[in-house]
Amino acid sequence: MKQVLSFLSELVENNNKIWFDAHKQDYLKAQATFNRIAAEIIEGVGQFDPSVRGLRLKDCTYRFYRDIRFSKDKSPYKTHFGVFVAQGGKCSGHSGYYFHIEPNGANYLQHSLLCCGAYAPEPIVLKSIREEFMLNGDGLAESIKEAEGFELDRSYALKNIPKGFPADSEYAEYFKLKNVLLNKYIDEDYIFSENLVKNVVADFRLCYKFNTIINAAVDFAYREMT
Repeated sequence: MKQVLSFLSELVENNNKIWFDAHKQDYLKAQATFNRIAAEIIEGVGQFDPSVRGLRLKDCTYRFYRDIRFSKDKSPYKTHFGVFVAQGGKCSGHSGYYFHIEPNGANYLQHSLLCCGAYAPEPIVLKSIREEFMLNGDGLAESIKEAEGFELDRSYALKNIPKGFPADSEYAEYFKLKNVLLNKYIDEDYIFSENLVKNVVADFRLCYKFNTIINAAVDFAYREMT
């Protein structure tokens, strides 16, 4: 993984087509290494979460080339690799397990990390998740506690309790969440470990209960939409 992070670090300083074309082989080597790790992570997660079994690499990984049509940032390439293992694949809207590798300070994430949960869920799905916190707050709180080493992502949260949810609830702060995520930031020692895949899968396993509860709320919302 050292070559992967080294390539990404150089790309951060040279995010343009001329440099990228001259280092295309370095990119392909880095991509192949990451894809091998990603495939092993997908398989490993499937050993404890039956909902993701059968997923392929293309179901869980992303294009490296950025869509810059509507972005002020015209950098043509991403500065990270990521794999998101979730029921139905990366675009399903389900809660899942995300492994992200990126040089420190490269963009808004500014770090490599493990992340579990639902990112930017649709309004009806987010409402269902908030209702789960309202009705099953104890279970969700316990699942968050079980995810040792992870922290609840409170960024981009609402300032006020959304309409229809009790402000005096023990879990009122959870109603404000717009992303329902557990994050664990990882350093180079973690990434370069010969036990990387084993460690990632073990950490993701700690989030299984959390994802299972969130996905029950996601599935309920989807049923309501049909």
